[in-house]
Formats: sequence, C-alpha cells, structure tokens
Amino acid sequence: MRELTEFEQYVIEDKGTERPFSGEYDKHDAQGVYHCKRCDAPLYRSEHKFNAHCGWPAFDDEIAGAVTRLADADGRRVEIVCSQCQGHLGHVFEGEYLTDKNIRHCVNSVSMVFKGIEANTASTNGFATLGGGCFWCLEAIFSQLKGVIAVRSGYSGGDGTTANYKAVCSGQTHHAEVVHIEFDEAVIGFKELLEVFWQSHDPTTLNRQGNDVGPQYRSVIFAHNAEQIDIASEMIARLTESKVWDAPIVTELVAYKIFYPAETYHDDYYANNGQQPYCQMVVRPKVDKVKALFKDKLKSEGA
Repeated sequence: MRELTEFEQYVIEDKGTERPFSGEYDKHDAQGVYHCKRCDAPLYRSEHKFNAHCGWPAFDDEIAGAVTRLADADGRRVEIVCSQCQGHLGHVFEGEYLTDKNIRHCVNSVSMVFKGIEANTASTNGFATLGGGCFWCLEAIFSQLKGVIAVRSGYSGGDGTTANYKAVCSGQTHHAEVVHIEFDEAVIGFKELLEVFWQSHDPTTLNRQGNDVGPQYRSVIFAHNAEQIDIASEMIARLTESKVWDAPIVTELVAYKIFYPAETYHDDYYANNGQQPYCQMVVRPKVDKVKALFKDKLKSEGA
C-alpha cells in the first residue's frame, strides 16, 4: 500500500470529499488508465471518462470488477470504493442521462493516479509479469509452453535498493517473487498464459503458497498495458462468478513498473536442481499438473 498524505487519508480512508473543480483530473483528457491512489489497482480507462461539468472526474463505466458499490452512510447515495483495498473513491449516480450508459461515477481526483499508455514498437513480442509463490515453480512451468521465448525469475513491486533474494525473503520490501515472460503473441496469448497461471498456484490464499508464507509469495499480475488489465479483470470476474474455488480470489492486479532480474543462480533452477527436496516435493508436482492439463500447449522435447 502507498503511504498517504494527510489530505489523501481524509478522502480515501475517512471518506471525505475534495472541493469541486480543485482536482487535477477534473478536465483531464489524456489516454491511459486511472488507478487507485492507495493500492495501485486499475479502476477506469480514459475512454470511460466524460465531462459532466460537476467539478469532479466523471466516468460512465469501470474496469470489470474494479469498483464496489456500498450504501452510503447518509442513507441516500451509493458510495463507490476500490474493490481491492476498499479505499473511498466517491459516489455513483444514475438517471441523469448524461451519456448513453446513463451512469456517472463521480470520483475524487485525489483518490486516483493516472498512468499514460505508450505504444511499444520496439518488439512484436509480448511480455507478462506474474507472481504466484516461489518463482522457481513458475519459471519451470512457463518455460514448457509453446510460444514462450524466455522466462526470467526476479522481483517486482518494490525498488532497486531491495531487489535481492535476502532482502525480499524478509517480506519487508514490497517486492513479489515473479517471473518475467517474453512470448510470441502469434503462438500464445496473454489470456492463455493466465489460464496456465490460475492452475499453477492457489489464487485464494493471501500472501501464501503452501508452506511459503509472506507477501513476497502473493498472487499478483503486473499488467503491462490496458489490454492485459481488461483480460485479467474479466477472467477474475468470470472465475469469481463461476465459484471455481470455495474461497475468494485475492490475486492483486496492478500496473507493471519495473522488473529486477534475480541472482543468476536462480536461472533454470528446477532444470539444474531437480533432485533437491524442495524441487521434488513442491516444484515437480506443479509442473506435472500443468503438463497434464495443457498437453496441447507444451513444447516438443528438445525445443
């Protein structure tokens, strides 16, 4: 969670309201995604925004599953909060007929942070950054898939000063153990990678995978662009509705910022250390499970 200023706490935690026409996003019209100020979860895309002339940013839609509606304390209005951290955003109104969708999310600018989207023309390959427990497991799993060009273990979510194994294992760095995947989008898509991701770990256990305990082992998707945000949000919403798991999904969906490669001895760890007890007891069963479920997506031997 981001450390908030006194005024941000007043709005986001104490459910206050900024003065009309005072927020930085009131007349903001750049292309990108609006994220929760406190937990960085994506909330609204720029195409959802419209000018309601009300003094606060207005949106007529939301990213699937990003916003939760609650009865307001005043007994009349409907409050909206971030679904991931419950931070106060503002209120939602209907029946005003300001857009074809007939809905207005009236949001405090201070509750959000905007992130522009830049086109990446340097490579035709896609990138995915995922965390779901020990990165040795995920590296071994995703390396098996057709269309995956490279998988590198590492750290995301914190800063460079603590991006090392010893510090991350303390659970105090904000980093998650992740894999950074480069893939050929003509062969395998981000949605297919997520299908494997859901089967490779338990997305309902908070800051834990089996005996690996701590926030560094949290279930997290670091989305690289708006399309990945939409795909992940829709999948989470569908899996939740289908009740695939008995417990709620706690996977974080946040914007990708930077990936720090892990120390080189982590590279191809399972392939090079397959006889170690941890690899035999923890990594191998997960690899075997994915191989059995996704036979059609596996590389041929020697590939």
